[in-house]
Amino acid sequence: MRKVTAFLVVTMFFCTLTVAALAEERQFSRSYLWDSNAVVMQDMTKYKKNPPYTIGFSNASISNSWRVFMDREVRAEAEKHKDLIKTLYVTDAQDKPDKQIGDTEDLVAKGCDLIILSAATMAALDPIATRIHKQGIPIVCLDRRVKSDNFTSFVTASNFTQGRMMMLWLCQMLKGKGNIVMLPGMAGAGPAEERIIGAKEILSQFPDVKVLDMQYTSWSPSEGKRIMAAMIQSFGNKIEGVWCDSGLQGSGAIEALQEAGLKVPITGEDLNAYLTRVQKYEFPAMSIGFPVKMGAEAVRTSLKVLQGIPVPFIVNVTRKVLTTVDTADVKSDQPWDTMAHPEWPGDWWIDNTLPQNWLPK
Repeated sequence: MRKVTAFLVVTMFFCTLTVAALAEERQFSRSYLWDSNAVVMQDMTKYKKNPPYTIGFSNASISNSWRVFMDREVRAEAEKHKDLIKTLYVTDAQDKPDKQIGDTEDLVAKGCDLIILSAATMAALDPIATRIHKQGIPIVCLDRRVKSDNFTSFVTASNFTQGRMMMLWLCQMLKGKGNIVMLPGMAGAGPAEERIIGAKEILSQFPDVKVLDMQYTSWSPSEGKRIMAAMIQSFGNKIEGVWCDSGLQGSGAIEALQEAGLKVPITGEDLNAYLTRVQKYEFPAMSIGFPVKMGAEAVRTSLKVLQGIPVPFIVNVTRKVLTTVDTADVKSDQPWDTMAHPEWPGDWWIDNTLPQNWLPK
C-alpha cells in the first residue's frame, strides 16, 4: 500500500511539473515575442568594419504577396540607410533551392560584407550557409532559417508559437473535442514545418481533437480553395474546424467553406483578403501575424552586426493576435474590424511599415 501511495505521489508531482513547464513555456514564448530584453545578446565585435557596406539579400522567392511585401520591406529599409549601405544586391530564387545556392555563391563572389538569407528549404541551403559562416561572412537568416545553427542571427516571429496559438484557439473553440483538417504552407520550408510542430504539441494535450487530413498548399489562395473543396467533398460535415498556418491559403479555404455552407472556426494571418472574408461571411476566426516588417528588421539587425553592436541569436518581431471570439487562453489584441480593410487590395498585408511609395500597386 505504501508503494502504491508513493507511486501516486511521485506521479502527481511529475504531472504537476509537466503542466507547470508547459504553462511557463507558453508564457516565455509570449514574452519572448514582445520583450526584446528577454533574450541574451551576442557579441558581434569580430564582424565590425567601417561603412559603407555591400549587403546581399538571397531571397527564396517573391512567389506570393507575403514575400513581395517582405522583399519591399528589405529594400525600403536599406534605402533609409544610404550613408551606411553602398550597395544592396537582391536575388530571387523562384522557390528553387539549386538556383538559390548559385545566387548565394554569386553574392559572396561580389564581395558582400553580409548575406541576408531567406532559405527556400532548411536542408538544401544549410551546406552553403555553413560554408559562408565558416569563412567569417555574417549571415542573417530572414523568415526562413537553415537546418543548423551556422548563421549569425535569425529574424523571425516564432513559428512554433504561431502554430501553438492557432491550434490552442481552435481546440478551445471546439471545447476539446471534434474533427479538424490542417492546411499548412510549403513542404520543407522552415515556417511551415515549425508551425506544424507547434500545432502538434498542442494537439497532444487534446486527445479528443482528431485530424481528418493534412495537405500542403504552397501558401497559395487558389490551392487553399481547391484543397479545402476536396476535403469537404471527402469529409463533409465531419469537418468541425480548419487550421491554416497562413492567411494565404486561409483566404481560399474560406471561399470553399462559404460555398459549401460550412461555417466552422478557422485560423490564418493578417492578409487583408483573409481578414475581410472572415468579416464578410461572419466566420469564427483567429489570426496571428507573421509580420512582413521583419524584412526591415533584418536590415537593421545586419547593420548592427557590421557595426559590432550586440544582437540576439533569434530576433523575434512583435506581432498582433486577432480573434472574432476569445477563448480561455487566446485573447484578441484589438477588434477585428480595426485590422480588416474592405477598401484595400486583398493581397495587402496589414501589419507593414512600408512608405506609401513602396506599397505594391
